[in-house]
Amino acid sequence: MENEAPGGRDLDGRSATVDVRVRVSESRWNRRVVVDATVNHRVEAVFPYLSNPTQWHDFAPAVVFRRQIDAGPPQVGTRWMATDRIGPFRVHFIDQLDSLDENRRVVWLSSAPWNSRVEYACAESGERTRIRADYAGELSDSLRWQVGWLPGWATHRILAQDFRRLDRLLTIQARAAGRWRVGHPSDAAA
Repeated sequence: MENEAPGGRDLDGRSATVDVRVRVSESRWNRRVVVDATVNHRVEAVFPYLSNPTQWHDFAPAVVFRRQIDAGPPQVGTRWMATDRIGPFRVHFIDQLDSLDENRRVVWLSSAPWNSRVEYACAESGERTRIRADYAGELSDSLRWQVGWLPGWATHRILAQDFRRLDRLLTIQARAAGRWRVGHPSDAAA
């Protein structure tokens, strides 16, 4: 799918696309969606967004709020107070960092009503990053009627769009950084 960032091309002239394949399995209240996405940026640029909940709102419009609850630098076990927007409704819960392997894999656990486990596994593929996002959970409380009626294809489409938005965000940032370097040559070049 074509990237809608200005110019429509990546910095190296490639068409800016995000390859997304999705597998969905679901029962009435249990959901599992696996998204295989390719983002046209290096893992060092992509992974910080997946591993830092305070940046999720930059590319995932459902994310309204994240604030770290526990003191100190983030580590396995650290929790975040969280709010997501589902249509006109706001859902409050706790996110917890369950596992972290820098630039490779991060696992998040969410409390009720999501009751979910989300794993982002990243693999560098040249200048691109392949991401396997595995979302699994059991909807409870009000989410059963707010989200439970959504068909699997709609759920995966919503989640896949987050990676397209992340790709656009990183493309815009890379272009801005490139413009800065052109206007401000380094001391070594002077």
